[in-house]
Amino acid sequence: MSYFIAIAGNIGVGKSTLTERLGKKLGWEIYLEPTAENPYLADFYQDMQRWGFHSQVFFLTHRLEQHLELLQSKNTAVQDRSVYENAEVFARNLYEKDLLSERDWATYNLIYQNLINVLPPPHLIVYLRASVPTLLHRIERRGREYEKRIPKYYLAELNQLYDRWAASFTVAPVLTVDTDRINFVEDEAALEALTETITNRLPIQQLPIFHRPRVAA
Repeated sequence: MSYFIAIAGNIGVGKSTLTERLGKKLGWEIYLEPTAENPYLADFYQDMQRWGFHSQVFFLTHRLEQHLELLQSKNTAVQDRSVYENAEVFARNLYEKDLLSERDWATYNLIYQNLINVLPPPHLIVYLRASVPTLLHRIERRGREYEKRIPKYYLAELNQLYDRWAASFTVAPVLTVDTDRINFVEDEAALEALTETITNRLPIQQLPIFHRPRVAA
Protein backbone atom coordinates (compact mmCIF):
# COMPACT_ATOMS: atom_id res chain seq x y z
CA MET A 1 0.00 0.00 0.00
CA SER A 2 1.32 3.47 -0.87
CA TYR A 3 0.77 6.97 0.49
CA PHE A 4 1.30 10.51 -0.74
CA ILE A 5 2.65 12.94 1.91
CA ALA A 6 3.37 16.63 1.27
CA ILE A 7 5.68 18.69 3.48
CA ALA A 8 4.49 22.31 3.66
CA GLY A 9 5.96 25.46 5.18
CA ASN A 10 7.62 28.82 4.77
CA ILE A 11 10.99 29.54 3.16
CA GLY A 12 13.83 28.12 5.25
CA VAL A 13 11.65 26.11 7.63
CA GLY A 14 13.28 22.78 6.74
CA LYS A 15 10.91 21.20 4.21
CA SER A 16 13.62 19.85 1.92
CA THR A 17 15.63 18.46 4.83
CA LEU A 18 12.65 16.66 6.33
CA THR A 19 11.56 15.38 2.92
CA GLU A 20 14.99 13.86 2.29
CA ARG A 21 15.39 12.45 5.79
CA LEU A 22 11.94 10.86 5.81
CA GLY A 23 12.49 9.41 2.37
CA LYS A 24 15.84 7.88 3.26
CA LYS A 25 14.68 6.67 6.66
CA LEU A 26 11.47 5.01 5.46
CA GLY A 27 12.37 4.13 1.89
CA TRP A 28 9.90 6.61 0.42
CA GLU A 29 10.31 8.22 -2.99
CA ILE A 30 11.54 11.81 -2.64
CA TYR A 31 10.22 14.72 -4.69
CA LEU A 32 12.07 17.97 -3.98
CA GLU A 33 10.97 21.49 -4.88
CA PRO A 34 12.49 22.65 -8.19
CA THR A 35 13.79 25.91 -6.64
CA ALA A 36 17.12 26.07 -8.44
CA GLU A 37 15.46 25.45 -11.81
CA ASN A 38 13.16 28.50 -11.68
CA PRO A 39 14.71 31.00 -14.13
CA TYR A 40 12.63 33.85 -12.66
CA LEU A 41 13.40 33.40 -8.96
CA ALA A 42 16.45 35.66 -8.56
CA ASP A 43 14.68 38.38 -10.58
CA PHE A 44 11.54 37.90 -8.51
CA TYR A 45 13.29 38.67 -5.22
CA GLN A 46 14.62 41.92 -6.75
CA ASP A 47 11.32 43.02 -8.34
CA MET A 48 8.30 41.06 -7.10
CA GLN A 49 5.73 43.11 -8.98
CA ARG A 50 7.38 42.62 -12.35
CA TRP A 51 8.26 38.94 -12.01
CA GLY A 52 5.63 37.60 -9.59
CA PHE A 53 3.23 36.22 -12.20
CA HIS A 54 6.01 34.60 -14.22
CA SER A 55 7.54 32.94 -11.17
CA GLN A 56 4.23 31.66 -9.80
CA VAL A 57 3.10 30.20 -13.13
CA PHE A 58 6.45 28.42 -13.41
CA PHE A 59 6.05 26.90 -9.94
CA LEU A 60 2.43 25.94 -10.56
CA THR A 61 3.30 24.20 -13.83
CA HIS A 62 6.20 22.26 -12.36
CA ARG A 63 4.28 21.41 -9.20
CA LEU A 64 1.47 19.96 -11.33
CA GLU A 65 3.98 17.94 -13.36
CA GLN A 66 5.52 16.59 -10.16
CA HIS A 67 2.13 15.89 -8.57
CA LEU A 68 1.05 13.81 -11.57
CA GLU A 69 4.37 11.95 -11.65
CA LEU A 70 4.24 10.86 -8.03
CA LEU A 71 0.60 9.77 -8.35
CA GLN A 72 1.76 7.24 -10.94
CA SER A 73 4.23 5.72 -8.51
CA LYS A 74 3.36 2.48 -6.73
CA ASN A 75 5.55 3.48 -3.80
CA THR A 76 4.90 5.89 -0.96
CA ALA A 77 6.04 9.38 -1.98
CA VAL A 78 6.95 12.46 0.05
CA GLN A 79 6.85 15.86 -1.66
CA ASP A 80 8.64 19.08 -0.74
CA ARG A 81 5.86 21.73 -0.90
CA SER A 82 2.47 21.11 -2.48
CA VAL A 83 0.62 22.71 -5.35
CA TYR A 84 -1.90 24.08 -2.85
CA GLU A 85 0.43 26.35 -0.91
CA ASN A 86 2.03 27.69 -4.07
CA ALA A 87 -1.38 29.13 -4.94
CA GLU A 88 -3.06 29.74 -1.60
CA VAL A 89 -0.03 31.22 0.17
CA PHE A 90 2.59 32.57 -2.24
CA ALA A 91 0.46 33.70 -5.18
CA ARG A 92 -2.32 34.95 -2.89
CA ASN A 93 0.18 36.99 -0.89
CA LEU A 94 1.36 38.73 -4.04
CA TYR A 95 -2.23 39.48 -5.00
CA GLU A 96 -3.20 40.81 -1.57
CA LYS A 97 -0.13 43.10 -1.60
CA ASP A 98 -1.00 44.41 -5.09
CA LEU A 99 2.07 42.72 -6.57
CA LEU A 100 -0.16 40.68 -8.87
CA SER A 101 -2.69 42.57 -10.94
CA GLU A 102 -6.38 41.68 -10.84
CA ARG A 103 -6.06 40.26 -14.36
CA ASP A 104 -3.00 38.12 -13.57
CA TRP A 105 -4.54 36.81 -10.34
CA ALA A 106 -7.81 35.90 -12.09
CA THR A 107 -5.91 34.00 -14.79
CA TYR A 108 -3.66 32.23 -12.30
CA ASN A 109 -6.50 31.35 -9.93
CA LEU A 110 -8.66 29.95 -12.74
CA ILE A 111 -5.85 27.59 -13.75
CA TYR A 112 -5.32 26.56 -10.13
CA GLN A 113 -9.00 25.93 -9.35
CA ASN A 114 -9.40 23.78 -12.46
CA LEU A 115 -6.35 21.75 -11.45
CA ILE A 116 -7.36 20.98 -7.88
CA ASN A 117 -10.81 19.88 -9.02
CA VAL A 118 -9.24 16.91 -10.81
CA LEU A 119 -6.07 16.21 -8.78
CA PRO A 120 -6.20 13.42 -6.18
CA PRO A 121 -5.08 15.04 -2.89
CA PRO A 122 -2.30 13.89 -0.54
CA HIS A 123 -3.11 11.47 2.28
CA LEU A 124 -1.47 13.94 4.68
CA ILE A 125 0.05 17.42 4.63
CA VAL A 126 2.71 18.10 7.27
CA TYR A 127 2.86 21.84 7.92
CA LEU A 128 6.20 22.86 9.43
CA ARG A 129 5.86 26.15 11.27
CA ALA A 130 8.60 28.48 12.57
CA SER A 131 8.93 32.07 13.77
CA VAL A 132 10.55 34.68 11.54
CA PRO A 133 13.82 34.79 13.59
CA THR A 134 14.13 31.01 13.22
CA LEU A 135 13.49 31.23 9.48
CA LEU A 136 16.09 33.97 9.05
CA HIS A 137 18.66 31.96 11.00
CA ARG A 138 18.10 28.87 8.85
CA ILE A 139 18.14 30.89 5.63
CA GLU A 140 21.47 32.41 6.67
CA ARG A 141 22.92 28.99 7.46
CA ARG A 142 22.11 27.48 4.08
CA GLY A 143 23.69 30.44 2.29
CA ARG A 144 21.67 30.95 -0.88
CA GLU A 145 22.61 34.41 -2.12
CA TYR A 146 19.23 35.31 -3.61
CA GLU A 147 17.46 34.34 -0.35
CA LYS A 148 19.57 36.76 1.71
CA ARG A 149 17.62 39.63 0.14
CA ILE A 150 14.25 38.33 1.38
CA PRO A 151 12.79 41.00 3.70
CA LYS A 152 11.54 40.08 7.18
CA TYR A 153 8.08 41.46 6.48
CA TYR A 154 7.70 39.09 3.51
CA LEU A 155 8.40 36.05 5.70
CA ALA A 156 5.98 37.38 8.33
CA GLU A 157 3.25 37.83 5.71
CA LEU A 158 3.78 34.29 4.46
CA ASN A 159 3.59 32.95 8.03
CA GLN A 160 0.21 34.61 8.51
CA LEU A 161 -1.12 33.17 5.26
CA TYR A 162 0.28 29.74 6.07
CA ASP A 163 -1.48 29.71 9.45
CA ARG A 164 -4.73 30.81 7.82
CA TRP A 165 -4.42 28.22 5.09
CA ALA A 166 -3.56 25.33 7.43
CA ALA A 167 -6.49 26.17 9.72
CA SER A 168 -9.06 26.25 6.91
CA PHE A 169 -7.74 23.65 4.44
CA THR A 170 -10.16 20.74 3.97
CA VAL A 171 -8.90 18.99 0.84
CA ALA A 172 -6.49 16.81 2.90
CA PRO A 173 -5.65 16.32 6.60
CA VAL A 174 -3.06 18.79 7.95
CA LEU A 175 -0.58 18.00 10.73
CA THR A 176 0.96 21.21 12.14
CA VAL A 177 4.45 20.91 13.67
CA ASP A 178 6.11 23.85 15.50
CA THR A 179 9.79 23.55 14.57
CA ASP A 180 11.28 26.42 16.61
CA ARG A 181 12.42 23.94 19.26
CA ILE A 182 12.73 20.81 17.10
CA ASN A 183 16.10 20.08 15.49
CA PHE A 184 15.41 17.08 13.29
CA VAL A 185 18.62 17.78 11.35
CA GLU A 186 21.07 17.08 14.17
CA ASP A 187 18.88 15.37 16.78
CA GLU A 188 18.11 11.78 15.75
CA ALA A 189 15.64 11.35 18.62
CA ALA A 190 13.69 14.39 17.43
CA LEU A 191 13.57 12.97 13.90
CA GLU A 192 12.43 9.60 15.23
CA ALA A 193 9.64 11.20 17.26
CA LEU A 194 8.47 13.31 14.34
CA THR A 195 8.58 10.32 12.00
CA GLU A 196 6.40 8.34 14.39
CA THR A 197 3.93 11.23 14.67
CA ILE A 198 3.65 11.48 10.89
CA THR A 199 3.23 7.77 10.24
CA ASN A 200 0.63 7.51 13.01
CA ARG A 201 -1.45 10.20 11.29
CA LEU A 202 -1.61 8.37 7.97
CA PRO A 203 -5.04 6.88 7.30
CA ILE A 204 -5.52 3.14 7.46
CA GLN A 205 -5.98 1.85 3.95
CA GLN A 206 -8.49 -0.93 3.58
CA LEU A 207 -7.55 -4.16 1.88
CA PRO A 208 -9.83 -5.14 -1.00
CA ILE A 209 -12.55 -7.60 -0.02
CA PHE A 210 -12.52 -10.84 -1.95
CA HIS A 211 -15.72 -12.83 -1.97
CA ARG A 212 -15.42 -16.59 -1.96
CA PRO A 213 -17.27 -18.29 -4.79
CA ARG A 214 -20.37 -20.11 -3.74
CA VAL A 215 -20.04 -23.84 -3.55
CA ALA A 216 -23.00 -25.82 -4.80
CA ALA A 217 -24.70 -27.86 -2.09
